[in-house]
Amino acid sequence: MNIFITGSTGFIGVPLIQKLATLGNTVHALYRSEEKKKKLSHPNIKFFNGDIMNIESLKKAMNGCEHVYHIAAFTNVWAKHKNLIFDLNVTGTKNVLDVALATGVKKVIYTSTAGILGPSIQEKIHENTERQLDYFLEYERTKAEAEKLIKTYLKKDIEIAIVNPTRVYGPGVLSKSNSVTLIIRSYLAGKWRLIPGNGKSIGNYVFIDDVVNGHILAMKNGRNGERYLLGGSDLSYLDFFSILKKVTGKNQMMLKVPLFFMFFMAHSMMLLTKIFNTSPLITPALIKKYNYSWEVSSQKAINELGYNITPFETGATQTVQWINKKFSYGK
Repeated sequence: MNIFITGSTGFIGVPLIQKLATLGNTVHALYRSEEKKKKLSHPNIKFFNGDIMNIESLKKAMNGCEHVYHIAAFTNVWAKHKNLIFDLNVTGTKNVLDVALATGVKKVIYTSTAGILGPSIQEKIHENTERQLDYFLEYERTKAEAEKLIKTYLKKDIEIAIVNPTRVYGPGVLSKSNSVTLIIRSYLAGKWRLIPGNGKSIGNYVFIDDVVNGHILAMKNGRNGERYLLGGSDLSYLDFFSILKKVTGKNQMMLKVPLFFMFFMAHSMMLLTKIFNTSPLITPALIKKYNYSWEVSSQKAINELGYNITPFETGATQTVQWINKKFSYGK
């Protein structure tokens, strides 16, 4: 089968392409960076230089494909121009869907985020949770806009299913999209000693292999117009670092950082951003977001897709082994 993928050189895109190619599919990989393209290597992968904002490059790359995985997105917490986030996450999605319709694609899997559903204020987040708070980040807002856009295509001659991963971690491309693995790496190196707030806020952490499998299962079993939360383990920050201590064998001295100090640092970074026009590491909105708990239920994906969850201790162990090998921390 011929399959087209955007975001082919990213954290999720690379292992997804490799697995699809290994299963015997011919994968059309859209890429922009020649350097990042080098991460992909398989005789079943065909490379197409282009961009989701370039209709002609999409037509060329998508020609002859039956299935599409649209993963590409602007995921940073800040952008100099907010319209850039909208353009890439909403207009870019429209471009992909329009070309998919024009070229006869049968089914599209759209990669969204669990963040659009908001924090778990009263119960675990599920696919029909109604958001009770405003969006913290433009990334969340534009992903929600893209999902609204998708609904306008559901009665057209194409199937679209949505997957919503939580905080993804594991071996692979080390980028801002893989921030959890960057934290694990920093912990191993003795460079991460901070626990946000009192450490009791809960997040959901999903192993990269589960996310890749979830995408493939959604293409196979996902129903038209439905969204599926691809989650993992619900953990407080205290639990997260306790497990890291166990699987790494490193008992790092950790410091709980009061939220008021984190807000002060975030506002200071935003001031520096205005002065020097540099991208901030953290923003006040990001601090506010992670002051809430984000417990997630993936029961729908389990029931309808056949989705499986790797326990965090198992996934973290594999991640630590990969980091030790890649960066020689274990020597």
